[in-house]
Amino acid sequence: MDGGGLFVCGLNKDGQLGLGHTEDVLCFTLCKSLGGCPIQQVACGWDFTIILTENGQVLSCGSNSFGQLGVPHGPQRCVIPQAIELLTEKVVCVAAGLRHALAATVSGIVFQWGTGLASSGRRLCPGQTLPLFLTAREPSRVTDAGELYVWGSNKHGQLATQAAFLPVPQKIEAHCFQSEKVTAAWSGWTHLVAQTGTGKVFTWGRADYGQLGRKLETQEGWKLEKQDSLRPQNSTPSSLYCLMGATEISCGSEHNLAVIGGACYSWGWNEHGMCGDGTEANVWAPKPVQVLQSAPGLLVGCGAGHSLAVCQLPAQPDPGKDLNVAHPPSNATEDINSEEALDKEKLEGKTNFNPNLT
Repeated sequence: MDGGGLFVCGLNKDGQLGLGHTEDVLCFTLCKSLGGCPIQQVACGWDFTIILTENGQVLSCGSNSFGQLGVPHGPQRCVIPQAIELLTEKVVCVAAGLRHALAATVSGIVFQWGTGLASSGRRLCPGQTLPLFLTAREPSRVTDAGELYVWGSNKHGQLATQAAFLPVPQKIEAHCFQSEKVTAAWSGWTHLVAQTGTGKVFTWGRADYGQLGRKLETQEGWKLEKQDSLRPQNSTPSSLYCLMGATEISCGSEHNLAVIGGACYSWGWNEHGMCGDGTEANVWAPKPVQVLQSAPGLLVGCGAGHSLAVCQLPAQPDPGKDLNVAHPPSNATEDINSEEALDKEKLEGKTNFNPNLT
């Protein structure tokens, strides 16, 4: 709404909707506990919510079992949004993982809190001392550099490195992005998308459902090692020309949406029809969603297995006249031969949230 009000609905067993109770809500309901404070952004974790106000303050509600609310001595859950007092500088962006959260301040400092990644770090980095931000229940500084850093699980090469787990942030070198500055990045379960200042879009990570929108240069970029564990062999950022100049991008678990020239494009995992093409076949290259080819004011978003789009409805055509549809450039719909994916994990993680989300 124009006033920046927050509407919520859905599962609420830990008070993640911020309504003051723990009953599930079936219809979008105004979160009155915010007292009319204009909201800039919302990030949802597994069972908690991070809220960024228009003036740069960060609030949280829901489960605090892993310190994901950023309130170290707070209760196990909070049903009313409360301020994260340790974030004293104005925040411009927030994000939420399974059981951890992040915030970036106006000066470029990144903070993380919540212990959701700590168990993976201890298992994959035995004997190493984990950095504070992986084990803290309050906001802890990650980095203040203005480059693209990644850390956490690398099971599918999503961190563009050979290591299985990165306990500390590691910069992806600028040459991986054709020496251009990265201005935005999005993460799926096991793949990443980044955009540079000139509008180029790069993808890397897991690719067996088409989530990269391109064919890999090597045989799926993987090699099988002992105990049937998959280790990344070759996963580096590569640009997708057809997404040049995208104004909106969103990553689901293993599918993606983008807005280019006012039209919506989709690609990746499509088992539940979330690519919007009327089928349940994976989409191996970005292609337009037909019903959203000419939709003014288009905004898109992805869940794990569903997609959303907000747009202005077109005016109804006069009776007997055909509706003119603006078709996108042909180079964005080139067919890419699909490669058979026989990953043993295809049946895992499709209906449950992936614990390896970084």
